[in-house]
This record gives sequence, C-alpha cells and structure tokens, in this order.
Amino acid sequence: MIRILRAPLAATAALLALAACSSGGTTAGTVTSGSAQPPAAGASQGDGALTIGTVLPQTGSLAYLGPPMFGGVDLALKEINEAGGVLGKPVTKYDTDSGDNTTNIASQAVDKLLTQKVDAIVGAASSSVSESIIDKITRAGVVQFSPANTSDKFTTIEDDGLYFRTAPPDKLQGRVLGDVVVSDGNDTVGILAMQDSYGTGLADQVQKTVTDGGGDVVERVDYDPKAADFSADVAKIKAKNPKAIVLIGFEETAKVVQELVKQGLTSDKYKWYMVDGNMSNTNYLKMPKGTMDGVKGTLPGAEAPEAFQKRLLKVNPKITEYTYAAESYDAVTLIALAAEAAKSDTGPAIAGKLVETSKGGTKCTGFKECADLLKAGTDIDYDGVSGPVDFNDVGDPSVATIGVYRYGADNKFNAAKAIEYRRGNIAG
Repeated sequence: MIRILRAPLAATAALLALAACSSGGTTAGTVTSGSAQPPAAGASQGDGALTIGTVLPQTGSLAYLGPPMFGGVDLALKEINEAGGVLGKPVTKYDTDSGDNTTNIASQAVDKLLTQKVDAIVGAASSSVSESIIDKITRAGVVQFSPANTSDKFTTIEDDGLYFRTAPPDKLQGRVLGDVVVSDGNDTVGILAMQDSYGTGLADQVQKTVTDGGGDVVERVDYDPKAADFSADVAKIKAKNPKAIVLIGFEETAKVVQELVKQGLTSDKYKWYMVDGNMSNTNYLKMPKGTMDGVKGTLPGAEAPEAFQKRLLKVNPKITEYTYAAESYDAVTLIALAAEAAKSDTGPAIAGKLVETSKGGTKCTGFKECADLLKAGTDIDYDGVSGPVDFNDVGDPSVATIGVYRYGADNKFNAAKAIEYRRGNIAG
C-alpha cells in the first residue's frame, strides 16, 4: 500500500491512502521472477578497484536533465575519493551519452563502457532507453542503477537482480498528480501524453486517480513525440473543453504548449499540470512572459538540503535546476557503500549488498560516515539526500517523496523548494 502524507509549507494535510503492489524482479544468476539475493559464496572478487560508468543525457529530449544528474554523480565521487575511495582505491568513472529513444546512442555507449570493464552503470534517465539496454548490461554481470527511471515495468522486469533505482515507480507520481488535479477543483480533465512506456504508464495512473477521485477524463490523446505538428492532438482536447489539462512528455512539450496557446487554451483560462519529464527551467524561457504562470508539476524527490545544493554548485556552477541530482548522488554513494560492504567490486556482489546497506541498520548519511561504520563491522542504513531510499527486494525504493512545484510569470519554477511535498511508503 502507498500512504501519502501531504506536507504543505503552511500546514500538514490528511493522509491520502493509495494502493499499489510491487512484485517480481529477478534473482542473481536466474532468469525468473523473484527477490534479489546476495551472490553465491566464492564469487569473483573483481580487480579490487571500483569502476563506474554513466549513461546519462548529453543530447536528446532529456538533455536538460544532464547537468544536475552529472553534477550529482561527480559530487558523490569527489566525496568518496576524498574519503579514501572504495576498497582502499580511488573510484574510476567513465561518462557517456544516453541520447534518447530516437537514437541508438545508449546501446553504443554501453558497448564502450563494457569494454572499459565497468562494475556498475548509472543511467539511463529515460525509461524507454533503459528498457533498450538493460539486457545487455545485466547479462554482462554489471549493476544498472538509474536515478530517474519511473516506469512501473521495472518492478517486474527480468534483470538477474542487478537493476536498481532511486526514483519511485510512476504509480506514486501519477497518484500524487491526479490527486492534486482533483483537489484543485477540476472535475473535467484532458490528458496529452507522449506515446511510450513512460508517457502511457504515467497517463494511465493519472487517469485512474482522477476518475477514482470523482473527476472525469473527458479526452486523452497519446501522441507521437517525434511529430512535427501537434495541432490535431490539441484540437481534440479543445473540443472537450476540460477545466484542467495534464501534459506528460519530454522536451517536445514546448511545442505542445505553443499549440495550446495558439488554440486559446492558455494557462490563465485552463489549469495546466506537468510531470518530471517536462518540468524545466530552460525549455520555456523563450516564450512570452506569463505563458507558464501558475502551472503546477510534480518531481520525485525530497527537498534537497541547502548545503547539498551549495556543494553541487561548486562541482558545476552552471546548474540551474536540481531534478534527479540528489537521486544521482545517492545512486553512486550506495554503489560505493555496497562494494565496501561486499569487500568486492563485482556487479553481483554489489547488487547483493544494496538492499542491506539501504535499510535496517545504524542510520548514517554521507559516504565517509557510513563507510567508517562498515569498517567497524556495523550494519548500516544509508539515508540519502533524496530520501531514506530503503530498497525493497526488487530494487525499488520502498519510501519516496514527490514535490509539487508551481511556475511563476518568468516561466520558471523554484527548483530548490516545492510548494508542498508528499511522502509515500510503498510495499507489495
């Protein structure tokens, strides 16, 4: 069950009870569904040096997410190596581009990283891209750890127990967003969603939540994100005249927004809602001021502490938003701690310790504090910047937070602080 606690800035609202089931996954060394387990005794100890690769967006429809995600990775590695590294050696990193689901860049990137003998790969950002590379990564015995995949498919995907994520499944974000839409007084809703595993899955959950909450989804359009023109798609929404319009997509949402304005469905007359894939502080800056004023959107992740943001800006002063920075930081830190706990840098050994290091022991934050406890023989419970994490047996976070943000007249939102946070506990 998922129980969501609303935590607005001014007051704390009541609990919203939501139900979901997390099942499936695979055990290391098998190709059937089940819980992730530690590797068998006598597993290879690797070369003793942890090597991490990244497959994160430098180009494509999610390129705007690249800076905060790379920043989170780089900050974690900086702190890990300053604390003495992993297994007494510095951690090595190789960066590659994930592109998006219109290219084969990610597959080529994985091939390159595997030849460089990486032990774990951080990425991809896009769920569709991760779907296209997960078999290649896990068959090689390498951990795949995404800071941003939210598709519900990954809860039950065959992964040999080697896939993990710090981003919560879309069931949680979809239910939070759907509840926000209904609680804002919208009884008629239109949905424009990109047609892929991310878009349709999230749209399904939003639609269900709106309907369960007493609203009516009067029109839903699943569109081709590569389309040159979205006029016909927007026209279908306009014909039903909903009070609220939910936009689920990536960078192409800017074109959808322009078409909404062109057809008179502006944000001052209709309530627009967005999601993590299109919440951006760069994508809408060239539009007339006020275009995005009042638009709400959801982003997974707890409020990032100011101290973390300052450390992140020292790594990359050009960062303008923090989406998935904390999740990326936590992914790398957890990989490093799992390797320390396993006393091995191999993928199966790391995977076998990720659940254990995320919950159930002595709470700690930061690599050095947690690594010192491990070296003293203490079981740890890493609490990350993105939240407690607490992996369930299939590599999903069992606890997560969704932030609700609002755009201002400058077509930007305050990326450092949401207008409210809703925390969800997820168990199968």
